[in-house]
Amino acid sequence: MQLRIATPQAICIDRPIVRLVAETPGGFLGIQPHHGSFVTRLVPGILVYAAQDDDTDRFVAINSGTLVKCGEQVRVAVHGAIEGGDLGLLQQRVETEFRRQDESERVARSALARLEATMIQRFHALEKA
Repeated sequence: MQLRIATPQAICIDRPIVRLVAETPGGFLGIQPHHGSFVTRLVPGILVYAAQDDDTDRFVAINSGTLVKCGEQVRVAVHGAIEGGDLGLLQQRVETEFRRQDESERVARSALARLEATMIQRFHALEKA
């Protein structure tokens, strides 16, 4: 199978694999080459895959997204992904990176809320005039 993990910023992983384990809202899901095609939502967690060249487990932390298995292609689209070989170090990186992303999103949502409130106030002022 060919695994491709993409974020809005880049293609993080594009390599042949022999198996994959991902977490969905209904629990963990294992995928091997002979499985049929499907689409599922992914929840924040650790995606585990074995590369075809060395059959070693590798880890990718994801925050949420969608997985599409179509024939030999496995496409994963996520908001954020961090690859790592050591689960302890990966956890530290995830906490740092995802916390930074959450803070940036919070600032953006706050700015949008202020903009929306200002627009509503101006529309009310126009209606009164």
